[in-house]
Amino acid sequence: MRYPAVILSSSIILSSSALLTSQSATAGDTVEKIGSALAVTIPAAAFGSTYYMDDKEGRQQFYYAFAANAAATQALKMAVDKERPNGRDNRSFPSQHTSLAFQGASFIHKRYGFEYSIPAYLGAGFVAYSRVAADEHDTVDVLAGAALGVASSSLLTKRYEDGAMISANLAPDYYGVTLYYPF
Repeated sequence: MRYPAVILSSSIILSSSALLTSQSATAGDTVEKIGSALAVTIPAAAFGSTYYMDDKEGRQQFYYAFAANAAATQALKMAVDKERPNGRDNRSFPSQHTSLAFQGASFIHKRYGFEYSIPAYLGAGFVAYSRVAADEHDTVDVLAGAALGVASSSLLTKRYEDGAMISANLAPDYYGVTLYYPF
């Protein structure tokens, strides 16, 4: 199996190091900028992994999960009308940055396996932290965003199978073997 996490790890390192080298940013600004970059980088890397794996079915599943997550997040922002901790507007609940990051991480997890999603989950956790640290959201907002992101990919993504599978079929009146090999 190929390693889609390599794409994500490289993307996280590049986006983080580019933002850390900014001389004019304060520490709080840098955390917020890295979090914002990761909120885009993680789902982009998840989407890119479908090309790396030549996984057209996974790409379609990513589209559905991403769209469902974005729609649910925006619908809740409009319906709940919760003020941000910094008072900027009334679109605090749920955190869209966090929902995007966790949707990408959860897609990698569900489609390709937990071991490949570890860097994405760490990055998504940082996104959630950065949103609270920037006073854009409170903990409830980022937890709801994370739950939406995980739910959308968990419900709309199936496990990637790239090899032959053999299964036994046992019933009281039938015994058999099924061989599955994707073409």
